[in-house]
Amino acid sequence: MQKAVLITGCSSGIGLVAAQDLRTRGYRVLAACRKPQDIDTLQQMGFETVQLDLDDPKSVEQAADEVIALTGNRLYGLFNNAGFGVYGPLSTISRGQFEKQFSTNLFGTHQLTQLLLPAMLPHGEGRIIQTSSVMGLITTPRRGVYAASKFALEAWSDTLRMELHGTGIQVSLIEPGPLTSNFTANVNQSQADQPVENPGIARRFTLTPEAVLPKLHHALENPRARLRYPVTLVAHALTVLKRLLPARVLDKLLRGNS
Repeated sequence: MQKAVLITGCSSGIGLVAAQDLRTRGYRVLAACRKPQDIDTLQQMGFETVQLDLDDPKSVEQAADEVIALTGNRLYGLFNNAGFGVYGPLSTISRGQFEKQFSTNLFGTHQLTQLLLPAMLPHGEGRIIQTSSVMGLITTPRRGVYAASKFALEAWSDTLRMELHGTGIQVSLIEPGPLTSNFTANVNQSQADQPVENPGIARRFTLTPEAVLPKLHHALENPRARLRYPVTLVAHALTVLKRLLPARVLDKLLRGNS
């Protein structure tokens, strides 16, 4: 039987690349995104689509109902990839911006996952994968709100993994690091005249979204999926540095010129 996988955030970047790749690997891909024009584009590419706005609880509920109906209540994989970033000094971030960041990057993901688990649990197998970030491991000045949402996603994913132990459903996190995508262009900057940009050294180690695919394949197909999958050299390096360096030393390194 063809395994069905729902991928969120398929308008571009990791989500679109993953949808195209998994379709060629024989999966039944349900491609979800927020904007109607992106839904039209995906349909023209031959994808089954689901409109989903993670910031809207009713949209999440409708999307989950649609996925369950389309798959006959049998979903193998859920790739929680959608998200966006709010950048800027904490002093410039409103409560509303903070709430919206968490609403999309965490609350919607939680709601969608819980609504779809009934289509996974009875079958004793499945994979739930989250796109996290290097900012789920460390934070830097002016990225605190986005990092907070990814730190929370990491904790939520760890808890989900433990709570699903013994069900046959494995839970993993992908931690990309710098990739060439529309993510940076879509960042909500709290200071438009002083935008937060990646340091030059990060740009030197930037990869394309395709770099995520080997990690995604392993998370979906290996009998023993890993808990975390760093992707870029930056992600691997920061994973090691966080373990080895004293917190104050790491702070000094990450502060840069701030």
